[in-house]
Amino acid sequence: MNLPALKSVLENAVAAGAIPGAVVAATDPAGTMFEFAVGRQSMNEPQPMQVNSVFWVASMTKALTSVAALQMVEAGKLKLDTPISDVLPDLAAPQVLEGFDADGKPRLRSAVGSITLRQLLSHTAGFSYEFSNPHLARYLKETKTPSAATGLLAGLNQPLMSDPGTRWEYGINTDWVGRAVETVSGLKLDTYFERHISGPLGMGDTLFSPRADQGPRRVAMHKRAVDHSLEVIQFDPRPAPEFLSGGGGLYSSAPDYLAFMRMILNQGGSLLKPETVLAMSTNQIGSLRAGVLGSANPGLSFGSDFYPGMDSKWGLGFLLNPAPGKFGRSAGSLTWAGLPNCFYWIDVPRKIAAVILMQLLPCGDPAALRTYAAFEAALYASL
Repeated sequence: MNLPALKSVLENAVAAGAIPGAVVAATDPAGTMFEFAVGRQSMNEPQPMQVNSVFWVASMTKALTSVAALQMVEAGKLKLDTPISDVLPDLAAPQVLEGFDADGKPRLRSAVGSITLRQLLSHTAGFSYEFSNPHLARYLKETKTPSAATGLLAGLNQPLMSDPGTRWEYGINTDWVGRAVETVSGLKLDTYFERHISGPLGMGDTLFSPRADQGPRRVAMHKRAVDHSLEVIQFDPRPAPEFLSGGGGLYSSAPDYLAFMRMILNQGGSLLKPETVLAMSTNQIGSLRAGVLGSANPGLSFGSDFYPGMDSKWGLGFLLNPAPGKFGRSAGSLTWAGLPNCFYWIDVPRKIAAVILMQLLPCGDPAALRTYAAFEAALYASL
């Protein structure tokens, strides 16, 4: 493997001002292939990026929460296709947002069909995010409903954007999955992860609230300014006054996330049955298309299409590509991302997985995406 060529891709991105810094790493089923860091943890400080620097990985949390739910399915405590309201009564009578009347008041109707765990895991339950759906953003503003990002339970009381099972739309689904895991396990999500996922995998840096001793390794959040330069912005740990976000609350490191992806490459290891990992890796949304996000807040996310021109699908926790990716990954690979331009993929046919972690907003920043693509291309070229 040509590690100097791989590292030069990242060093060139830092030198050009494309990114402030990054950590990249890859694994196969046997162990870590490489891991290295470039740039600085903060544009305002001399501290260099470290391999074990700690990042807010945001929606990369969803994969762990999905595993937790599927462990509960294996244990017979959750079911994929019965109404999730059996466990979460708050979802017993979901409402669909149809629009707004002349006075700006939302028009709601009862949803057709019940919400299931399978739909929550595959983002077909009908929920959305206000940063990607302008109608939901307007609803929250008109009704003074807090964002789910506040960590307030009231933020989960959102209408659906479509009837369950009729459309793929990215949203707060996995926050509800986390609530279901807590209900049936009797454990808070952080305790559950420690006992059943992050603990057994040795993911000691993966937490919902960073420890004090992790402070020197915390990566600052950066934002792309109008002139395309980079600046540090204030970003504190995601608040969790009333619930831990199974959809986006975790902080982690590249070595930790490699351990999680290695478990998937090893067909679940001691955490999941191989048939469960196969279900996670198999289309669960039928003829619907996945992987396209809108943008209602360009300062936070530009929106994206992960696989342009492909009829991409979603499993039970991962986006799936039906054809080879343009930068090297195999058809049938698993992937997703975290809001501050954190990305991972698990190439099941090639038996490798890789991660690139940055802390830069908005999500989908063109320079960050070019860096991600160049890293992937260089990795496959070196195999």
